[in-house]
Amino acid sequence: MAIAALIIGCDGQKTKQKVNSIEINADSLALADEVMLDTLQYQTFNYFWEGAEPISGLARERMHMDGIYPNHDKDIITTGGSGFGLMAILVGVEREFITREQALERYERIVNYLDNADRFHGAWPHWLLPSGKVTPFSKKDNGGDLVETAFLVQGLLTVKAYFENGNEREQQLAQKIQELWEGVEWDWYTKNGEDVLYWHWSPEYEWEMNFPVGGYNEALIMYVLAAASPTHSIEKSVYDKGWGVDGQITKDTTYYGLETEMNHYEHSDAPVGPLFWAHYSYLGLKPKELKDQFGDYWKLNQNHALIHYKYAVDNPMDFEGYGEDCWGMTSSYSMKGYAGHRPGEDLGVISPTAALSSMPYTPEESIKFMRFMYNQQDSLIGKYGPYDAFSLEFDWYLPRYLAIDQGPIPVMVENYRSGLFWKLFMANEDVQKGLKKLGFESPNIK
Repeated sequence: MAIAALIIGCDGQKTKQKVNSIEINADSLALADEVMLDTLQYQTFNYFWEGAEPISGLARERMHMDGIYPNHDKDIITTGGSGFGLMAILVGVEREFITREQALERYERIVNYLDNADRFHGAWPHWLLPSGKVTPFSKKDNGGDLVETAFLVQGLLTVKAYFENGNEREQQLAQKIQELWEGVEWDWYTKNGEDVLYWHWSPEYEWEMNFPVGGYNEALIMYVLAAASPTHSIEKSVYDKGWGVDGQITKDTTYYGLETEMNHYEHSDAPVGPLFWAHYSYLGLKPKELKDQFGDYWKLNQNHALIHYKYAVDNPMDFEGYGEDCWGMTSSYSMKGYAGHRPGEDLGVISPTAALSSMPYTPEESIKFMRFMYNQQDSLIGKYGPYDAFSLEFDWYLPRYLAIDQGPIPVMVENYRSGLFWKLFMANEDVQKGLKKLGFESPNIK
């Protein structure tokens, strides 16, 4: 068997090396897998390192396969995707793609930028410009975005935990992050004291977006952080009645022989969401042995990923390529534009981040997909890792990347390999208090 692999050096330089005539056995496959994991993490990390917007140091919303778009898109900074990118940069330090000092310098630039950027009752908007000014995500979405802010704060608190016991300069960074975190007015987003968190507020349109966040989706981390805030905390009733929808969230069902654990979609023949729901909140929040009044979060996420896998193996729509080696749907590009792919909303499109970011939940199935991509589909991999989406059925792929899809890959792969981000985030004292306040149980809550 011949294995073509990118070997990543400590200086961050890539050299191509072909390893020939390796006897097929468990040891050689394990070695090949380690090389692929290193390569996958390096490429996706580099979206947020080399590919970052240079003034802020944060993540661009999207990119073409070989670099930035030659238009306005190159200036669009995504706050949620940047939260994932903050964590991806730590992968670079741990895997020796960059030095700790290089990361520290980048984080100082980022934190200074965020401190001076537009905020709306402490929450950052979905999109920012290099100037620090908001640019609308949609017409009325030109103010605070609490979900994107939660993803950003999750990353910031992880960076704080990494550096807070370091030298004086590193401790100053950690203190500055604490100040940013304390500035988010989570309780403001209950819209004058309602028992639910609202996604958006704008000084121009106020609450007109009218998006209360409740029922199961990607936003659990927002409620955890809102309860954890040392300055603007919400009451537990906001979690119970808002997120939990007065208990309606627990209406689970069985699909492909697996319990969904929580209510993803009511009145649906395919009652599971896109797989990013199992990733975004759990880059830092450790779901293993995490339970509350609503359910078991490891079972929730593992079953979610396994249902997607079983669906692809079953392949009820008979799409070319679906199977044990090629599976996983999430919100991504498609032939028809951006779409929320999932069972029941299947356009024949596979999104690599779905299976790859599920690696902690489905290691064997996810690694099979990784082998498929790197050994059989290298035309679907570019400078910053696997392209956002492809369809073998329709002979289609788009050589583009989205920050919110690339970001979870290196982070969740690292959680699979070392548990790094789960250790860092769960050690935060404010987070621990928030989890206790909401009634969570876990061996990681002291």
